[in-house]
Amino acid sequence: MDLKEKFEMLARLERESREGGGPERMEKQHKEGKLTARERIELLLDPGTFQEVDRFVEHDCDDFGMAEKRIPGDGIVCGYGAVHGRLVYLFANDFTVFGGTMSYRNAQKVCKVMDLALRDGAPFIGLNDSGGARIQEGVASLAGYADIFLRNTITSGVVPQISAIMGPCAGGAVYSPAITDFVIMVERNSFMFVTGPDVIKTVTHEEVTKEALGGAETHATISGVAHFTVPSDAAALALIRKLTTYLPSNNREQAPQTPFPEETVADQPELDALVPAAPTEPYDIKRVIEIVADPGSFLEVHRDYAPNIVVGFARLGGASVGIVANQPAHLAGCLDIDASDKGARFVRFCDAFNILLVTFEDVPGFLPGTGQEHGGIIRHGAKLLYAFAEATVPKLLVITRKAYGGAYCVMSSRHIRSDLNFAWPTAEIAVMGPEGAVNILFRKEIAEAPDAEAKRKELVEDYTRRFANPFVAARRGFIDEVIAPSQTRRKLISGLRSLANKRDQNPPRKHGNIPL
Repeated sequence: MDLKEKFEMLARLERESREGGGPERMEKQHKEGKLTARERIELLLDPGTFQEVDRFVEHDCDDFGMAEKRIPGDGIVCGYGAVHGRLVYLFANDFTVFGGTMSYRNAQKVCKVMDLALRDGAPFIGLNDSGGARIQEGVASLAGYADIFLRNTITSGVVPQISAIMGPCAGGAVYSPAITDFVIMVERNSFMFVTGPDVIKTVTHEEVTKEALGGAETHATISGVAHFTVPSDAAALALIRKLTTYLPSNNREQAPQTPFPEETVADQPELDALVPAAPTEPYDIKRVIEIVADPGSFLEVHRDYAPNIVVGFARLGGASVGIVANQPAHLAGCLDIDASDKGARFVRFCDAFNILLVTFEDVPGFLPGTGQEHGGIIRHGAKLLYAFAEATVPKLLVITRKAYGGAYCVMSSRHIRSDLNFAWPTAEIAVMGPEGAVNILFRKEIAEAPDAEAKRKELVEDYTRRFANPFVAARRGFIDEVIAPSQTRRKLISGLRSLANKRDQNPPRKHGNIPL
């Protein structure tokens, strides 16, 4: 083969890899509202930065007629590029080639870029659109998936891992995204399930659609598998770009800091009237977050799952922070099984990647009921306690209203190593609410009083004055300062700056045993 023939072969292979399954299949992808693998990569990365790896790799399966069906790249595009000028590694399934199914050679391509991401300390992004394991290859394809799962696990907590589900993702293939840090699903076009509707109908006789079984809405609201849902491929890719701006590239870096005008560190009088006078009246904690955080910076995570707790990223004085907040507008802000899991996972992510934690607390306790107790609220609530206690990043707490019982301890209290603890004058810090406490402590006195209701009201007012306020905790040093709500932003930014050089660590160990 002379030089001219070599160049011609190079041009042919490049063309074939670029065309994937051909114009007809690419057009079908577009008609379904989906972009092709290479179109997705172009939208995700900064222009002109993509460098492909293993572009000409082909499968080595000769069974079931596959010997004559070889396309350069074999249905997956891997490589690296830049997002906002920072290095990332990625793969994108090409559904136009063998339905994006995973061959052993495909898996090795993915493993190579995962190893490079780990070596170079760069985020790893997966754009999933695959029919799953390539059946023609049998156990070899399964082995390839297991190789990826291992790397997902080893990489966890070292570099951020983000998965976008942009088509089908079924069977064993779902476990790779499930191990990653964030899962983004495209509405109507993406599905995740271990067993599909046909298998379920055969085994259990249940009839269910793909959407109801494993669509974006299902995983965003019921299972909690999806952290975000978006209406299109383009929106998913834009979200990934936005999400990375809050994250360091690896666990050795600090979270990103963006410039901000000093004049924005000002008091916000709106907060002084935000918490209702009536302790049972709800309010939206997201409004508090939006006012306190840098304008327009709050990015909520797991928005539609366990809405009684709110988690997400924001900026305070330009610093990237993780927000954890009880939501009085849902279940009065009680902690339940799902909220505990949601909060614990987010706290551990922030701690792994040096993202400072800010907690807004308004929690009357853990949700009562046999369903919660039998479902393991003790074990699940302990996850959130464990996560906050284990975290060594700077932790700041603002108690806006209720902080009752064990939930007070769990929500990043001073006693589990929170660094700065503020309370608003509206805060009530006690074993339980005044009504419940009085009914237990003074049951006999109330029963014997000539006017039981008047006596009970008198005792509730006295208990509230003496115990259900922030000053008792402040006198004991459990609260660093009782502040006017309008001062919150200024106090938090000052606190974050004072903690910039905090150094803390846990005892040497292989790992702890979180109550999973």
